[in-house]
Amino acid sequence: MGDAINGAQSVVQTLVNCGVEVCFANPGTSEMHFVAALDSVGGLRPVLCLFEGVVTGAADGYGRITGKPAVTLLHLGPGLANGLANLHNARRAATPIVNIVGDHAAHHLQYDAPLTSDIVDFARPVSGWIHEATSAGSVASDVARAVQAANSAPGAIATLIMPADVAWNPAARAAQPLADPGPARVDADTVEAVAKLLSNGKTSALLMRGGALLGEGLEAAGRIAAKTGVRLLCDTFAPHTELGAGRVPLERIPYFSEQITAFLKDVEQMILIGAKPPVSFFAYPGKPSWGSPEGCHFAYLAQPHEDGVQALKDLAAALDAPAEPATRTQLALPALPKGKLNSLGVAQAIAHLTPDNAIYAEEAATSGLPFQMILPKARPHTHLPLTGGSIGQGLPLAIGAAIAAPDRKVVCPHGDGGAAYTMQALWTMAREQLDVTVVIYANRSYAILNVELQRVGASGAGSKALSMLDLHNPEMNWMKIAEGLGVEASRASTAEEFAAQYASAMDQRGPRLIEALI
Repeated sequence: MGDAINGAQSVVQTLVNCGVEVCFANPGTSEMHFVAALDSVGGLRPVLCLFEGVVTGAADGYGRITGKPAVTLLHLGPGLANGLANLHNARRAATPIVNIVGDHAAHHLQYDAPLTSDIVDFARPVSGWIHEATSAGSVASDVARAVQAANSAPGAIATLIMPADVAWNPAARAAQPLADPGPARVDADTVEAVAKLLSNGKTSALLMRGGALLGEGLEAAGRIAAKTGVRLLCDTFAPHTELGAGRVPLERIPYFSEQITAFLKDVEQMILIGAKPPVSFFAYPGKPSWGSPEGCHFAYLAQPHEDGVQALKDLAAALDAPAEPATRTQLALPALPKGKLNSLGVAQAIAHLTPDNAIYAEEAATSGLPFQMILPKARPHTHLPLTGGSIGQGLPLAIGAAIAAPDRKVVCPHGDGGAAYTMQALWTMAREQLDVTVVIYANRSYAILNVELQRVGASGAGSKALSMLDLHNPEMNWMKIAEGLGVEASRASTAEEFAAQYASAMDQRGPRLIEALI
């Protein structure tokens, strides 16, 4: 690249200067100068996805594993809109992401061309920071601010709208990274107040999220539990947890409202570390939305923007907690299943055969209940679940995780209904030769909705209603779908077949899909 650069080149170079390494993209005409800059500048890995929901979900998976933002490249308002569902999930996960959304050149907007839209209003519900670039000369500094905003604790989605003329007009130079302020330190008075609460003899729980569920944070929590007997909890869909043998055990809050109430019925005080009080996922007639018992006292050790890991370490010191947690998870691998295949058998085989340090990008829905019961006692692993409830996240999440950690096995247990939302992700797995094993639970149903139909008390449901929850007629053939998108695939109808196919996937690198007929 010579001395003369355009706006797009200044943007790409600024992203590289700021430590951004990957661009998940589905570009169009307005973004062609950015696409060209990927060659003329270099340093930014482009990953093409065939649907914007895959773009944004992959950026989420990458950010959850690395703790730093990828950039997405999206085509005008409709392209952003196609990616909103997984941006919603990413926002719930507090994942750092920088969106660059192309727009028409300023002089073209007056003509109301077919792709003209209100991009800011599309972006607003999922963005912590939004800016419309107006000049090629200043767009580089806009990008530096976007990266800084994405990196702000606990992590945010920053959306920069870049008109085509801003991309093609001459620019002065790239920008350098701005200071990362990092999470705020929790003051000593707060730590001392929580230490007193945990010493008052009441039944207590720590509800943790974010870095508190990883590494040093989880170790510190285990030390606090050893001193005080406090329960260690995480949300039902905590964005990123480290589980398995050798790690401090966690209790995951259950999904249904009455289960939450029973699970927490004895808790007299709850300490929140980067988390919110537990509530039911949905409202149900005659069932509580608020999950905690009446009179439960809440205290905040660390707000989401504060350093929960350091606060836990400080709390352990204030309590004079022991140097090591009293309890660690003991390895308990199930035997390999036999006979007819069901969701329990799938979970048993996965737990038995998956190597250490795997990443699970999991959207197994109802079929995942045995999985969630068995995996915490399996080999050490990382769990990335569906955070915001918008299905179709698992396959894209696996892409991002595999690019973030190419030396680790990525396993994606996925319901067939949710996988149909973003099946295009398989093509990107094949193109990038990612080491992802996808397990499709083929029960030919939106099974969770069959449960919810009963729970919400909907009356008069008959054949028309039930047909809306059924995925037969025709059945999706996931083996053929995967092969058509370039991924090696197989189908298992017995436990022995599934175990053999899964073992084969664990022994090789590259993308694989197994359709489990359950």
